[in-house]
Amino acid sequence: MQERKRVIAILIVFVGLLTIFSTSIVLVFNSKSEKLWQIVSQQCLPGQQLKSDPQPCRQVNIANGYVVMKDRNGPLQFLLIPVAKITGIETQKLLNPATPNFFAEAWRARHFMEEKWGKRIDDGIYSLAVNSRWGRTQNQLHIHISCLRPDIRQRLDALSSTLDTTWQTHRLGEHDYQLRVVTRDEFKRTSPFIRLAHELPGARDHMGHYGLAVAALGDGKRVLMVVKRNVLLLNLASAEELQDHSCALLK
Repeated sequence: MQERKRVIAILIVFVGLLTIFSTSIVLVFNSKSEKLWQIVSQQCLPGQQLKSDPQPCRQVNIANGYVVMKDRNGPLQFLLIPVAKITGIETQKLLNPATPNFFAEAWRARHFMEEKWGKRIDDGIYSLAVNSRWGRTQNQLHIHISCLRPDIRQRLDALSSTLDTTWQTHRLGEHDYQLRVVTRDEFKRTSPFIRLAHELPGARDHMGHYGLAVAALGDGKRVLMVVKRNVLLLNLASAEELQDHSCALLK
C-alpha cells in the first residue's frame, strides 16, 4: 500500500512538472507571446503620436503609461497594457512606487465595458485579473478588465462580513486564494503588486508564481484575491479563472 502511494505521488509530481515545463516551452518558442507588445509598440503608440489615431487600441494614455484595447475574447472584455516593456507580474519595475498604479487605472477604465454594453453596469459585476508567469500566454503585462463569475460573486458576498485588512485563505472556485480588503483610497494609493510583494511572506522574491485579481465589495471597498502556483495541484495561478468573459451576471 505504501509503495502504491509513493508511485501515485511520483506520478502526480511528474504530471505537474510536465505541465509547467510545457507551458514554459510554449511561451519561449511561441512567437505569438509577443503579439500584445507588438500591437502596443508598433500600432497603438505610433498611431496616437503620429496620427492621433490609437487603433486598434481604444485609448492611449501616454502620461500615465498605458493603453486600453478590446480583447478578442468575450463581448465586453478589455485589456489595460503598459506602453513600456513590462513582461509580467514578475517584473521588478512594478514594485517601484514611481511606476503607475496599473490596477487603479484599469478600474477607472471599466467605463469602456459600460459604453460597449450601452447601459450602466453595477460595480459588483466588474473584475480585474493578472495571471502568473506560468498561467499566461503573453509576455507583456496585461490586466483583464471583465465580468466576475456568478459563483465567485456569490462566494464573495457570503464572505464579505468576515473579510478585513488581514490576509485570509478561502476557496474560490477551483483553488485556494489569499483575500484581503482595501478601501477605495488605499486601492488608488498603493498598487496591489506592491501590497502583494510586501505583505505576503516570500512573495517579493517569487512574484511570477502569483496571480492577482480584484473585485468590489460593499461600501466602495475592494477585495484583493491572490493565488499561488501549486505544481502538485496543477494550479498555474491564472487569476483570470475568476472571470466570466461571457458576462452571465449581466443576463
